[in-house]
Amino acid sequence: MTNTNKKTILVTGGSGYIAMFIMIALLKKGYRVRATLRTMSRQEEVKKMMAQGGISDFTDLDFVQTDLTKEEGWSQAMTGVDSVIHVSSPTPLQRPDADDLMVKMAVDGVKFVMKAAKEAGVERVVLTSASGAVLAGHKDHPEIFTERDWTNLDAPINAYQRSKTMAEMEFWKLAEAYGIEGASVLPTAVMGPILGNDFSHSSAAIKNMFEGKMPRLLNLAFDYVDVRDVADLHLLALEKKEAIGQRFIATSGQNITYKKQAEFLKKEFGTKAKKVSTQVIPDFLVKILARFDKSLAMPATFLGQNTACSNEKSVKLLGWKPRSGEAAIIQTAQTMLDLGVIKVD
Repeated sequence: MTNTNKKTILVTGGSGYIAMFIMIALLKKGYRVRATLRTMSRQEEVKKMMAQGGISDFTDLDFVQTDLTKEEGWSQAMTGVDSVIHVSSPTPLQRPDADDLMVKMAVDGVKFVMKAAKEAGVERVVLTSASGAVLAGHKDHPEIFTERDWTNLDAPINAYQRSKTMAEMEFWKLAEAYGIEGASVLPTAVMGPILGNDFSHSSAAIKNMFEGKMPRLLNLAFDYVDVRDVADLHLLALEKKEAIGQRFIATSGQNITYKKQAEFLKKEFGTKAKKVSTQVIPDFLVKILARFDKSLAMPATFLGQNTACSNEKSVKLLGWKPRSGEAAIIQTAQTMLDLGVIKVD
């Protein structure tokens, strides 16, 4: 018998990597979950991946169809919902061809969600933003980045960072205008266990390393975070009073270069990682190649820039306890190997 006293949480972009782990965490904690999908035919695929994450009972999960580019469907999605976790946004792996379209999709999605939330009387909305809304466009920023920082929209930044920044700005503006309790979670590079063929754009680099598709590495370092810890931080932002009106960076606190990442993958996996390269490509060559290779366009904007972020606020204010970045990266590789996502000879 279904417990009608359970709170219902709407999670947008239910087929996404982060969203699925949030949904798993919510179900395990006794919430009812409604997930939005752009294509309803993906329901069984999502359930199969969630089963891989430990969910066997889907009684408290249902799906509804919505689209970031259309207002239709969002009011229906909000019916009977207590709170919302808005994860859905175009990522570098599923981005539209036009940069301005990527920004428009992200901002419009926030507008549709917040308007429908207000009309449905939803009290709290948690937005999945990104560290890209904090640290992009700051070539001269030697200090560690915190939630007080915002991406410099006047700098020549990539469309993904621009979309995340402008969407979060719109979110805070509408939260205030509509009187909705808001909180935002800003993940750094997301790693951790994968559940199938749908994983983060950050973890795609691990697959490429193992398959020898990254013979030279970029001279870059990023903060990393386990996807399970990202999900936990969303739940803390959802439940805790202290989270209202606050941004929270999700990072292990470890800033790791691609070279260092390659070195501990080789150490951990031995012959399985024989194609993993530790050779670094010079910055000037990356800048030239980025003109012709779209996949290098975004990382090239971070060459020569500090990207280290602080997790002090998330840890102290909400009691969040993240795993190490190294453990998250190893977990990505291990599950990719276990599920046959990485093809090794």
